[in-house]
Amino acid sequence: MRGPHNIIRLIRTGATLERTGAMNVVLDAFEAPRAIRILAHALGKPFQWLGYKGDPAMPPATRALTALGPAYIKFGQVLSTRPDVVGVELADQLRVLQDKLPPFPRDQAMKEVAKELGRPVDEMFEEFSEPIAAASIAQVHKAKLAGTGEAVAVKVLRPGIERAFRKDVDAFYFAARIIELFAPGARRLRPMEVITHFDGVVRGELDLRLESSAASEYAANTKDDKGFWLPPVIWSLCARRVMTLSWADGIALGDNAALDAADHDRSDLAERVLRMFLLHALRDGFFHADMHQGNLKVAANGDIIAYDFGIMGHIDEYTRRVYAEILFGFIRRDYKRVAEVHFEAGYVPANQDVDEFARALRAVGEPIFGMDASHISMGRLLNYLFEVTERFGMETRTELILLQRTMVVVEGVARSLNPHINIWQVARPVVEDYIKGSIGPRAMVRDLGKTALVLARFGPRLPVLVENALIAQTRSEEPAHPRSGAAFLPALIGAAAGAGAVLLLNALI
Repeated sequence: MRGPHNIIRLIRTGATLERTGAMNVVLDAFEAPRAIRILAHALGKPFQWLGYKGDPAMPPATRALTALGPAYIKFGQVLSTRPDVVGVELADQLRVLQDKLPPFPRDQAMKEVAKELGRPVDEMFEEFSEPIAAASIAQVHKAKLAGTGEAVAVKVLRPGIERAFRKDVDAFYFAARIIELFAPGARRLRPMEVITHFDGVVRGELDLRLESSAASEYAANTKDDKGFWLPPVIWSLCARRVMTLSWADGIALGDNAALDAADHDRSDLAERVLRMFLLHALRDGFFHADMHQGNLKVAANGDIIAYDFGIMGHIDEYTRRVYAEILFGFIRRDYKRVAEVHFEAGYVPANQDVDEFARALRAVGEPIFGMDASHISMGRLLNYLFEVTERFGMETRTELILLQRTMVVVEGVARSLNPHINIWQVARPVVEDYIKGSIGPRAMVRDLGKTALVLARFGPRLPVLVENALIAQTRSEEPAHPRSGAAFLPALIGAAAGAGAVLLLNALI
């Protein structure tokens, strides 16, 4: 992120944004201050001839990012999960970015496979097809295992993609630093945080062993879920740049004509895909965060098949309970309880008025519940909820933003299968079951049991914790009373209570 080459890359980026008409779209979405607008146009307008033309049939932002190449496409996809940063409208546009890039040659892919797995390709596979799908980071080939003839899908990273991404990410960091230096008012947009988040996502996707691990964990969590199936990972044929899964035959979930021709019940599929997402998010805290039609198939027996595990969501147990209570409160139209949950979780600052917040939530929920069932949208409610909580100073939580974004995508998939689906009716039993198991009396007993185990395990450390707390307390006292006996007893009690509280909090959360 340091070097003159980044300036050249930013000029080319600005020129492409200007040429495609995307510059003002992006600046408006980020609510960029005047100084940044001037700087951006100064980098773009004089050099428009250097910019890529892109596909005029695409919206300006997606046209520009697609023209700029893989790193920019991936950056757009990541930003589509952050409506808190780019706004809902641009996030919706970026969500339709297609990873339909020119594939690299089959021979080159085979060389990469042989190099990564340490054996000639013909020893591992008796057939190895031309690319059947090409994305920004990798492409997929259909192959057959040598000896058994089992059909598999082989995912291979693009040659040199790590270096190409590193250069572009360095330019992104450089741009973020310029924004922070020249426009301090833009720091509220958290440019460095956004780029760091993107960098972390890309680093994970550039190591296919991590995707293989995510697929394996997801499969273990969902192995008993009726009507849902994941192709198994073939670990012996996986490496950092290669991932091999069993082949999954099926009809694309977005092909309604083919689903009807195969006599699949689209209403049942719509309900099942929604229930599965909620079940995985609430029960497991680990969910597929890219559940669009392109990553879902329907097997001949009606099972929903999921694949492409590059983007997975994770939420801890405490956050799951909060999310479930919020959803359940909306289902029951108990807006006061929804407001209280936000305050209890610390999502909304304590200096805000809980009753006023509850009234704002009612203004969000009631119009939606007054709609016809076919128009009730959980995605719309979550978007409105985001707007309200932002007004009340709610701090951004990335895991909830990803959960919200995935909920909107899954709802879109469900409605494409059955436009008349009642989202809340389908969601209610899943949320109620989770509430009963995680917030009722049995859950309280279970939490107390966990607390006792933690106290038993860390009990020997309590004297050290108390001693450290006393030392800290003594150092913070006035110099005139370093050994005050009156202060010692409260400090001891406070230290012990604090240590116990920390252990209890850890256990409960």
